[in-house]
Amino acid sequence: MIIAKWFRQERNLLVALTIAVVAYAGEHSILEMGQAASMIAAAALIATIVLASMRVAHHAETLAVKVGDPYGTMILTLSAVAVEVIILAIMMSGESSSTLVRDTIYAAVMLDINGILGLAALLGGLKHGEQPYNDDSSRTYGVMILTAMGISMIVPEFIPDAKWHYYSAFTIVAMIALYALFLRMQVGRHSYFFSYSYPRAEKKLAAAETEAHHEEESTTTSIVTILLGVVLIGALAEFMSAFMDSGLKGTGAPPAIAAIVVAAISAAPEILTALRAALKNRMQATVNIALGASLSTVILTVPVMEAIALYTGQPFIMAMSPVQTVMVMITLIVAAINLNDGETNAIEGMTHFILFATFIMLTALGL
Repeated sequence: MIIAKWFRQERNLLVALTIAVVAYAGEHSILEMGQAASMIAAAALIATIVLASMRVAHHAETLAVKVGDPYGTMILTLSAVAVEVIILAIMMSGESSSTLVRDTIYAAVMLDINGILGLAALLGGLKHGEQPYNDDSSRTYGVMILTAMGISMIVPEFIPDAKWHYYSAFTIVAMIALYALFLRMQVGRHSYFFSYSYPRAEKKLAAAETEAHHEEESTTTSIVTILLGVVLIGALAEFMSAFMDSGLKGTGAPPAIAAIVVAAISAAPEILTALRAALKNRMQATVNIALGASLSTVILTVPVMEAIALYTGQPFIMAMSPVQTVMVMITLIVAAINLNDGETNAIEGMTHFILFATFIMLTALGL
């Protein structure tokens, strides 16, 4: 009975498993059909990975509801980062660009802060006007994102090639130390930084809605499904990488396209969750998701990928290009100004969304 119910609820994962089997059986045949067939297969696999990742995010959200903030937001962002790291590691094992890790982290920050937060604040502001949240959270996230990106993606420009492995090892230790302290703050005595006290009636309504939505699923089921989903996403990503490399070869497409795809896959479930929270006038959850995802992407992806670089002896290009550095600096300065008063509005959301559109335009231009 329980297994049959699980099969009904996890149709998307079963479809993803079926497509993975088909991709495994027909990989060589599809590659021999040429670029068009490879691109169609890659697009189908991207859509399948998004479906699977949304189920992973759903169960992460179920656990999040049960444990509450700030633990809930942490589970959501960690599940998204796990998917991103797995896809990156698989793609980097092939013939991917040496800048893929850098470009993916940059794309994720643009997508999370300018895309997710910008669109959520814009739509939420148009519906509710000014939306309150705890500004302690935005300041904490902002300064940590700036520090982490500065250490791992700006300073490397000045490190001599002969000494990259020393700085790489230092970066791993620095990121782990930053995240360890952040984690202690988030779940310890400073946990109130990442929560907001909504009016009692509104809090009861939100609690009733979330409990009704997630009450049927057990904690064990959610944990097992998350693990199975992550393994399945890894298998799908391996085939997607092969098809995408074949489909894009010789087309002149910007190298950052693959990075945007990886960032978008990991962020897809977060986009829906953040928008739902903003439209329900719960901007604290949106801020935690958008900024928390950005921080987690930098502070957790960097040490894992740097460890892979040290193990293989092949360094990645982590230093951002001048255009990327300028866009990150503008984004973090605008975020610091917009998120310094504990309220968001449509104008602030629009400024970030225009920055996101600028990022897309620059990528299309190959910059």
